[in-house]
Amino acid sequence: MSEECCGPDEPRKKPTAQIELPRPLPAGDACCAPEPSATGARRTGPLDEGDACCGPDAVASAVHAGEEPEVRPPWWRDVALLPSALSGVFLLLGYGLEWSGLNLPGLVLQWAALLAGAYTFVPGAIRRLIRRRLGVGLLMTIAAIGAVLLGHVGEAATLAFLFSLAEALEDRAMDRAKEGLRALLSLIPDTARVSRLASDVTIPAADVRELDILVVGAGERVATDGVVVDGRSSLDTSAITGESIPVEVGPGESVAAGSVNGSSTLRIEATADGGDNSLTQIVALVEQAHARKGDRARLADRIARPLVPTVLISAALVALFGFVVGDPSTWIERALVVLVAASPCALAIAVPVTVISAIGAASKFGVVVKSGDAFEQLGTIRTVALDKTGTLTRNEPAVIDVQPIAGIDREDLLAWAAAVEATSTHPLASAITTAIERVAPATDVVEEAGHGITGIVDGRRIRVGNTRWLDPGVQRVAAQSMAAQGMTVVVVEADGQIAGLIGVRDELRPEAAETVRMLHAQGMETIMLTGDNDRAARAIAAQAGIDDVRAEQLPADKAAAIDTLVKASPTAMVGDGINDAPALATATVGIAMGLKGSAAAIESADVAFTGHDLRLIPGALAHARRGRRIMTANIVLALAIIAVLFPLALFGILGLAGVVLVHEVAEIVVILNGVRAARRPAALRQLATAPAPHSEPARA
Repeated sequence: MSEECCGPDEPRKKPTAQIELPRPLPAGDACCAPEPSATGARRTGPLDEGDACCGPDAVASAVHAGEEPEVRPPWWRDVALLPSALSGVFLLLGYGLEWSGLNLPGLVLQWAALLAGAYTFVPGAIRRLIRRRLGVGLLMTIAAIGAVLLGHVGEAATLAFLFSLAEALEDRAMDRAKEGLRALLSLIPDTARVSRLASDVTIPAADVRELDILVVGAGERVATDGVVVDGRSSLDTSAITGESIPVEVGPGESVAAGSVNGSSTLRIEATADGGDNSLTQIVALVEQAHARKGDRARLADRIARPLVPTVLISAALVALFGFVVGDPSTWIERALVVLVAASPCALAIAVPVTVISAIGAASKFGVVVKSGDAFEQLGTIRTVALDKTGTLTRNEPAVIDVQPIAGIDREDLLAWAAAVEATSTHPLASAITTAIERVAPATDVVEEAGHGITGIVDGRRIRVGNTRWLDPGVQRVAAQSMAAQGMTVVVVEADGQIAGLIGVRDELRPEAAETVRMLHAQGMETIMLTGDNDRAARAIAAQAGIDDVRAEQLPADKAAAIDTLVKASPTAMVGDGINDAPALATATVGIAMGLKGSAAAIESADVAFTGHDLRLIPGALAHARRGRRIMTANIVLALAIIAVLFPLALFGILGLAGVVLVHEVAEIVVILNGVRAARRPAALRQLATAPAPHSEPARA
């Protein structure tokens, strides 16, 4: 009775401007794929009933300058409810007149109620039948026609009214669930102010090109990704990353599309085109949601698919039995009631309503789930494997310890190392150069790949490198101690003599240990998978509270480890780098951390976090488990409806009106139960109000 249940043939549209949408991807093993309605907007014409096994349409949205997704109107102004409302009013008045003895006017109003309700599903059912497709709408059409032929116009009108009302309420519930996804588009401003030689000009946001200089005033949204070139301000990134604390930015710092500027004007150099930035990546991922269907959705489909022809055959046999026993009128009526009682529409919508509600809610707190399958699998996870660099750690190496030899000042040691590293692009070089305020570049700098770098500083020949290239000598014990603490040891040599050691480490994220504790509290096992050396890995794992460490893992090793874990229990892999892509694809659910992760990681993952707060992981898992419980309850309830109503209808205990009423009320209960999945679990509500961790990495 909805798109999710039966699939529309031609979507009903409002007489307003719409965003033109792409057709959805085929829905897994669904027998047919419904066409999308424009932005999921309310529909006002007849809904075509398709196969009960049809899956949900993809939540598709196009990003065009100056276009905004349509907002769902209040229920009292929703014209899609008008046919059902008219049907209900006519039906009530018709019964009132009939009970008052005015049979003819009452019958006319009952016919009006029947036509108003049937308008929403009969035309589509007929078109589907012409194309040799069976659906729930066909069952209801046959039941209504049969009731009229038997002289029960009032009961036929009741059936049409309740069926159309449940359909309209379901559509509205689905639209409400999808609004959270469509709202992502509103984060892209319609226009952007761009600096030109003559003056600033305002252009459509989609026309912004890389290297354009954007002028972003106070309170304005950033049109695309970029780097601040002038000005200092605070950015509200809560809608994108879920971080509640504004982020201070200045020259040289990156900003993301959709961020809201604070009180000062910023000039930002665009690093991406207006139509191809981090925010449109989110939208692209959202558009893929529901393209595949989860195991439970397929289970509902497998049950619903043969049920429609089975019900038709059963009803035909019941009617035939009436001719055999000589009471065709009674048994034909019961056959029609059986058609309604065994309608599988509640079963077909049991999972999609829940999935769309839950995925829509997840997108609001920074978790983009790419498919219904991924969401359902997320609710089964018992083991979480985490990459180290860039996931548990900041991926921003910093100087943690400086140990000069006797007679050497630590500031001099840092200055010498920073001078020769000033022109190097190595990550450790950046850590050392940022550890002091001023860096005077060395001369005659020569870099030896894989070993270190040499240069002249104040007349001294300085060499900076790893312990394999430069022997720590008398500081060997200190070097081993640093390594045991997870530091990368950098040896500094001055004029052929060891001058000291510098310890550099990629610091643990401030929320990492709390995240691991939350996972353990949920009964999850945690494992670290990393390509780093065993000492560094174990030092970081100990700080995070992880006991199981698999270090020095190549990409293939990570994938093999995940494959083994998946065979033991459902496993999620959390990573952000290209080397994590095979493991992400192998895991039961792959989770990519942050939009700054590699494209390969995001593409391979089933779930993408738009922020970097690791506490989203246990929150998202709790959200998915709750959604899975709701799906199970919906499936059981939908099957119970059929199991209870079928014999009641077959033996004449309930008539057509009674079966219709019970069936549709129960169906509305399924819908409302599914919408509950949109609520955030307590862990995520607390995370939304808690301050984001902002502890600074230790400096020398």
